Amino acid sequence: MVSTVFSIAISGINAIKVIVETDSSSGLPAFNIVGLPDSAVRESRERVISAIKSLGYRLPPKRITVNLSPADLKKEGAMYDLPIAIGVLSSSLGVKLDKLANYLVAGELSLSGKLRRCSGILPMAILAKKLGKGLIIPYENSLEAGLVEQIEILAIKHLSEITNFENIERFSPGSIDNNSHSYNVDFADVKGQPLAKRAALVAAAGYHNMLMIGPPGSGKTMIASRIPTIMPPMDKDEIIETTTIYSVAGMLPDNSYITTRPFRAPHHTISDVALVGGGTIPRPGEISLANRGVLFLDELAEFKRSTLEVLRQPIENGFVNISRAHSNVTYPARFMLVTASNPCKCGNYGNPFKECNCKTSDIIRYRSKLSGPLLDRIDIMIEVPAISYTKTKEASSTSSSEMRDMVLSALQRQKKRFGKTMFNSQMSSEDLNIYAKLNSDTEAILIKSAEKFGLSLRGINRVRKVSRTIADIAGHDRIEENDLLEALQYREFSFNSL
Repeated sequence: MVSTVFSIAISGINAIKVIVETDSSSGLPAFNIVGLPDSAVRESRERVISAIKSLGYRLPPKRITVNLSPADLKKEGAMYDLPIAIGVLSSSLGVKLDKLANYLVAGELSLSGKLRRCSGILPMAILAKKLGKGLIIPYENSLEAGLVEQIEILAIKHLSEITNFENIERFSPGSIDNNSHSYNVDFADVKGQPLAKRAALVAAAGYHNMLMIGPPGSGKTMIASRIPTIMPPMDKDEIIETTTIYSVAGMLPDNSYITTRPFRAPHHTISDVALVGGGTIPRPGEISLANRGVLFLDELAEFKRSTLEVLRQPIENGFVNISRAHSNVTYPARFMLVTASNPCKCGNYGNPFKECNCKTSDIIRYRSKLSGPLLDRIDIMIEVPAISYTKTKEASSTSSSEMRDMVLSALQRQKKRFGKTMFNSQMSSEDLNIYAKLNSDTEAILIKSAEKFGLSLRGINRVRKVSRTIADIAGHDRIEENDLLEALQYREFSFNSL
């Protein structure tokens, strides 16, 4: 007798339907799983046998074959424990489970039959809605699956509940809280550095990439870690997209979903694969985990040059393609790049309180680690100078709440302009010609500055985008001269000059 249960496999952040066929026939006792399973899937037979025994059943001495179709698609993880157990109960023990044909099933089993959470449930819920099916999943994944509306979710805690189908708990999803600002840091903690805080405000209001250069202890990391606190709340689509990435990566908090914008700060020793994603079995990298949030690269010049260069395409396109011999997957990677670097190897070049011991040649070599094409993709470059302890006591500081109100006001203007939620940094060339027009006087200033600072066409366009954001913060309908001058100020500092 052959039984059929429907489950999924994950490709990128998308779910693909998998048919789990289980056959029980006469022959030498065996339990085989075929269909390109990985080690975790092959080991599921031991968990399944033990879990079924915990229900009081005794498997007959038969030949059990489990086929995972399509057979040419790699199957990985412990999510197949539950569908395989259901197939064995139906084909080998004659348990009537016909009603499960209208559901996608996934879940990891313990030896005692308890269900444990597994990764990839949110893309599974999205697929279930598309196919018009319900879900049978571990209870610990129920809140994650509940992000997708209008699907039936059966959340179970133990394998025994499967045999009592009518009494399985139906999970009722609640509303998504997308107004959460539960951050434990605030810009009010940052004393002094008004230029850096202003630059952070402009960056958040237009989703612009940012580079801060300054000596150790000047507050670069402190500022970067607080940028998510002034960014707008995530909308439902952003929550679902970001939660899907974390679900696939197996990094979701217990029975929860992502409501605050991510802040990822990988160490400078990170590998190319860990940063952009990939591996033998592709996994999302740091740039995808930072999707819709902030990717902070501290000690930028300490990163391997090859590692930094792979960022160029995702910065422009908002996604990353991972190609392997047997697969090709795409991960979202629309992040705000915030970077920080010391001005030299010892970090004290230009510091009025400490002496720099670096040679000029050493400073040039240190700064040349960053390529021109990468720096050209950074909209805002600012110097964060060392600040004395006395000035931190004197200076008052604007809070994240006050700064976020200014960001939201600027974003309302952008939403009204574009007719949808879109940041100024995402404007195309056509959009620039419509929404970032310059009058003859401001255009003359831009042309003169471009010649003086050697700005590329990409650099000029980024100045116009930043100008448009500054105008939005100020409430200007058109880009005024002061808006352009401030934007140019953020391009005047050259990391490769002394």
